[in-house]
Amino acid sequence: MALIALFIYLGSIGSIVGNTLGWYTLGRPLVASFVVGLIMGDVQSAMIVGIPLQVMYLGNVTPGGAVAWDLSYATYIGTAGAIVFGEGLDPNALIGIATVFAGIGGLVGQLMWNVSYALNIPLNRVAAKYVEAGDTQHMFIPNAVLGQVIGFACRFIPAMLVLGGMTMASTQADFASLIPDYVVTCLTTFGGMMAALGMGILLSFLLKKNWYVVIFLAGFVLVTYFKLSMMGVAVIATIVAVTYYKVDSRDSSKGAF
Repeated sequence: MALIALFIYLGSIGSIVGNTLGWYTLGRPLVASFVVGLIMGDVQSAMIVGIPLQVMYLGNVTPGGAVAWDLSYATYIGTAGAIVFGEGLDPNALIGIATVFAGIGGLVGQLMWNVSYALNIPLNRVAAKYVEAGDTQHMFIPNAVLGQVIGFACRFIPAMLVLGGMTMASTQADFASLIPDYVVTCLTTFGGMMAALGMGILLSFLLKKNWYVVIFLAGFVLVTYFKLSMMGVAVIATIVAVTYYKVDSRDSSKGAF
């Protein structure tokens, strides 16, 4: 249990183990499921749920730093829940259980990300004091020490509580039913607000000219009303961009003569 909680922490960070090994490897559903399978001694069941979880969360993004869904929490807890509660079930039922627990883990992780953001704000003042004093040798304290302490506390401790609750509830019918509906509703609403805020921040950097909003709205209409996938919109955008570039280049070459 403690080892899984530790990997939930390691899979969410870009320091210590590095961004490539941490966030982009240990934090990916397929890798996380494999790790849980090794820890719990059931790699086969872990991979049965790991592949669909990887597909489910392919479109997960963090616009503006806002985390709408926590991959690390969702996958490690989802896979662990499936192995604990899904013994003897067929693959489809196993995936269903993993999805339920991934939802619980994702919501907890979503909240913890935002809590860690809030707790890290005062560290800027600590760093500023070292800068004002010209003490650059101690800048690692707010960054590498205090920042990691907050990150570890927001990842490891809640994960231990959730995993411990799963262990105690393993003899009961449905652990997900122990979570009050109002808690899930509050977390979902809060996460939606943060995602919207993140998107707004991201657009404020991308929309350099007022008419750029037309491009954003075009993509929004294609996804919302024409039901195109993100991949479909990306392909259309690529075609339009290449066509515009070729036409513009041809017109520019003609103007040169």
